[in-house]
Amino acid sequence: MAEYVKNIKELEALYGAPGVASIRKVAQQMTPLYRKWILASRFCIVSTVGPEGTDGSPRGDDGPVVQELDEHTLLMPDWRGNNRMDTLRNIVADGRISLLFMVAGSNTVVRVNGAAKVSIEPELCARFEDRGRLPRSVIVIKIGEIYTQCARAPMRAGLWSAGDQSAGLPTAGEILAEQTDGEEGGATYDADWAARAEKTMW
Repeated sequence: MAEYVKNIKELEALYGAPGVASIRKVAQQMTPLYRKWILASRFCIVSTVGPEGTDGSPRGDDGPVVQELDEHTLLMPDWRGNNRMDTLRNIVADGRISLLFMVAGSNTVVRVNGAAKVSIEPELCARFEDRGRLPRSVIVIKIGEIYTQCARAPMRAGLWSAGDQSAGLPTAGEILAEQTDGEEGGATYDADWAARAEKTMW
């Protein structure tokens, strides 16, 4: 029979007190060094919560994945995706948000927790104009806290040193075909994907 932790007191007794550094590294706004780190990141994971549950979504850009509006506020453009809008739906319903910023080659991860809103203000969207492309909306994130995450997880995974481990994995087309009993997806979906993505990246 599975044995579960039943309350916070039991959990704390199991793990003990957090390290002093893990508390003291927390900031409530952008600082010079946190700014340098976050604005070097082209990729992050965005976590939100809404009426249907939680959602984790990857976000990437060909430059910084967010901009700083001021020391308490980050801006993230919503570039084209699959129009599920899971992240945006959650933010409209419940503004709680967490971001996990990563930089290729670094085992350090920076976390931001805060509150978000979805803006369609033309002035904010125009901040991200690039070669005539504009996001349809911008996620405005009020920073609650910023801190570095322990580097052990990327180190254990060999995230940047283990090389390409994708051989033998199912493709997106194969997974789609499995979920639709072969009605959609498959080799044709995979073969067409690169050209389709190039046309709809932004």
